[in-house]
Amino acid sequence: MPQLTTAADPLADYDRATSVLVASSRGTLLTHGIRAAVDGRLDTLPARAAAILGADELVAGAISFDGAADLLVPESATWSPALPAGAPAFLRGGWSTRPLPSPADYIEAVRQALVELSTGRLDKVVLARSLELRSNEPVNVAELLRPLLGHGYAFAAPLPSGTTLVGASPELLVSRHGLSVVSNPLAGSAARSPDPAEDRRRAAALLASAKDRREHRLVVEAVTEALQPYCAHLDVPRVPELTSTDTLWHLSSRIVGRLRDPDTSVLTLAAALHPTPAVCGTPTAEARQLIQRLEPIDRGHYSGLVGWMDARGDGEWAVAIRCAEVAENTLRLFAGAGIVAGSDPRRRAR
Repeated sequence: MPQLTTAADPLADYDRATSVLVASSRGTLLTHGIRAAVDGRLDTLPARAAAILGADELVAGAISFDGAADLLVPESATWSPALPAGAPAFLRGGWSTRPLPSPADYIEAVRQALVELSTGRLDKVVLARSLELRSNEPVNVAELLRPLLGHGYAFAAPLPSGTTLVGASPELLVSRHGLSVVSNPLAGSAARSPDPAEDRRRAAALLASAKDRREHRLVVEAVTEALQPYCAHLDVPRVPELTSTDTLWHLSSRIVGRLRDPDTSVLTLAAALHPTPAVCGTPTAEARQLIQRLEPIDRGHYSGLVGWMDARGDGEWAVAIRCAEVAENTLRLFAGAGIVAGSDPRRRAR
């Protein structure tokens, strides 16, 4: 296992080309160097990753929405206690922005998706969009990371293109620790308000929304169906709870299970779960086809996975949302929205 350290600033040793960072309430993992790369498809990844890991090693990194893995086995790794968020990043230089697609084109795509939903062939589809920010100075990834620490699952992972996937996701796809399995899908969202009374009203409206409850139930049912073959017991909440970030309210269900077979790794569970209706839609095949037709962008690693697994099969994998791909002087930010019958094209993406 990685060495436990109490370093005051683990980011002091962060190297954007060779380090993976995954920070959650359990602690902060930072890898150092690269002993081996593990790529290929998600469906064959669990066996290949297990075969390459030594007794005290782990594999970490990102997996794209399409299931292409970009993982590494580090030369060493350290764990630090959970860290509080740092000061907001100050992005130097002059910046230009370019939305892809344009706001008008995105609204039109949502309208077309609603037409498809009205046929009954789909229950939900998730449509993504991006915003490209270009600076006249290099982007410091460590500075971007500091304010993300302490917010859900903060992460940074190097990609083969030379870019870095950076973000802070509120959504746990799956974790495994011993026989214990946890998945925490989020679906159904509402923007928060700086006014406390209005903020409470929006939260209550989201919790009471039949449309959002239906969207959430689709995700919970899919996660439950995927985990059941692997679990001797599953505790699935009957109704969702509210959870929040600084900007959004979400409907949340924490699903807890106990494995039948101790040899079932967290990557095996992740492969069974991805993509959930929270990032793709349902039915999956039909939603993927519509995404390919309506999205003019390549999602890359947005709405994929980011996390780690050790040689015992334990680990955590978060859904790669609230993220950006960072190049030398460019940030490409992503957001998406779950579209179901009754969705409003003008509402904020997640």
